[in-house]
Amino acid sequence: MLSINPKEVSTAVLHSYLLGAVAPRPIAFASTVDKDGNPNLAPFSFFNVFSANPPIAIFSPARSGRTGITKHTYDNIKEVPEVVINVVNYNMVQQVSLASTEYPKGTNEFIKAGFTQLASEKVKPFRVKESPAQLECIVKQVIELGDKGGAGNLIICEVVMIHVNEDVLDANKQIDPNKIDLVARMGGNWYSRTNGDALFEVAKPLLNLGIGVDQIPAFIRNSNVLTGNNLGQLGNIEKLPTSSEIEEFKTSNIFKNITKENAHLEAKKLLDTNNVENAWKVLLSFGQ
Repeated sequence: MLSINPKEVSTAVLHSYLLGAVAPRPIAFASTVDKDGNPNLAPFSFFNVFSANPPIAIFSPARSGRTGITKHTYDNIKEVPEVVINVVNYNMVQQVSLASTEYPKGTNEFIKAGFTQLASEKVKPFRVKESPAQLECIVKQVIELGDKGGAGNLIICEVVMIHVNEDVLDANKQIDPNKIDLVARMGGNWYSRTNGDALFEVAKPLLNLGIGVDQIPAFIRNSNVLTGNNLGQLGNIEKLPTSSEIEEFKTSNIFKNITKENAHLEAKKLLDTNNVENAWKVLLSFGQ
């Protein structure tokens, strides 16, 4: 295994490993204004939400790794402590990348990148009309992490208004992950797209108390077919199928072509479709 001591490599090399390892990262497309009202628009992938009550988002416009100079976004927030965080989807990602260009101070990236300015309701910076969700924020605190190139500046924001394009909502007025089609940053020039086959569900163990992997019988736990993910699925069940449930399952069409030799493979197929209960029945039908 490659081991890296941050104190023994350059900032550029360390930055590359961090971005490659901690990914994908959501993108804060931050809209700010300076004290004279001039707009600025720039993307940052050191970003996430950290609280719902109060609603807090944090992003970090780091100092330039080459020059150590602070970003215009940071400078503007020191003058006007307000920001709109616009989320980024696939339809706008190329324009967002263009807006990351280090244009001279005073350049309006809304115009340079071809975005539409929308007036906000509670803060001075404009929203990006093309963004599927926009968070109007008041900056509560700025934490400067250093004064050298690559040093971050944590912008701690309280969300005071949220706008969501109705085109990305489902029938329950919740955000549909396929419709919003978000993108995220990886390392280097790479992005990821959260859509289609890239999306999958994992049942949250919120209400049930899963038995745990340690309680799975050894002949299943030590399988050469089942993966760690499969064992996690099996361990998330609250109770095992009863003997009568297993015997009834043996009369079903699902069980018809299953043998002791292919039982783990067939159980894996069921797990891959989140059919955990029947996977357990298959595995327990043959014992060791």
